[in-house]
Amino acid sequence: MRSRGEDGAEGSASWIVLRHSAAEGLGLLGNVLRELGIHHRKLDLAGGQPPPKDMRSVGGLIVLGGSMAAYETDGHPFLKDELALIEQAITAGRPALGICLGAQLIAQVLGSRVYPGTEREVGWGTVTLTEDARDDPLLLDHGPTLDVFHLHGDTYDLPADAHHLARSDRYEQQAFEWGGIVYGLQFHLEFTESIFERLAADPDSARYMRDAGLDPAAVAAESPARVQAIADLAQDVFRAYFQHCGV
Repeated sequence: MRSRGEDGAEGSASWIVLRHSAAEGLGLLGNVLRELGIHHRKLDLAGGQPPPKDMRSVGGLIVLGGSMAAYETDGHPFLKDELALIEQAITAGRPALGICLGAQLIAQVLGSRVYPGTEREVGWGTVTLTEDARDDPLLLDHGPTLDVFHLHGDTYDLPADAHHLARSDRYEQQAFEWGGIVYGLQFHLEFTESIFERLAADPDSARYMRDAGLDPAAVAAESPARVQAIADLAQDVFRAYFQHCGV
């Protein structure tokens, strides 16, 4: 994707990454960014970094997961800035990919309600792809089910005009597409062995897993085999996303 940067020079437009947790990172998604030569940078709005002056100069937006809720803007004021940035990106016609909290933030920007679910969905599980997913450029080759990792207790209503792409036994909303280049994934495909190790060592993340009935150490111990089993599929999905966006 070629564009002019803020200084007017032509070049590859940089993607912005919104990261909310030291334990969670780009993981397998980062592998694809490097493979495709997509320049990206973390934007720390909570730390006071200024947003771009014009989102039209940005390649796209990646919004990762986190322990806070999308509606907890009073306790986490920077979320208001993130929501504004996501809205600006979508209004400017830029691609946006949200994972877990990121999907919820995008859904909220698109006018949907994000709210506490009836139970936590934590650990490895299966999502079932919908009829719309059969024609979706990211998922059409990977049906009818995907084995993914869940780490959430909130959910969202499907945004108006969005395509519903996946559901689980616990939650109807697991993935959506809106406007062709805006995607939300409630589940995690990006987690690597090192991310699982960091989650198990992080007190808040470990407590969250234990409260859901999981042993964080056991989750980390089984992660090498789990990640190996899903890595090719995950990277295929992420690669298809960027290629679909014209990168």
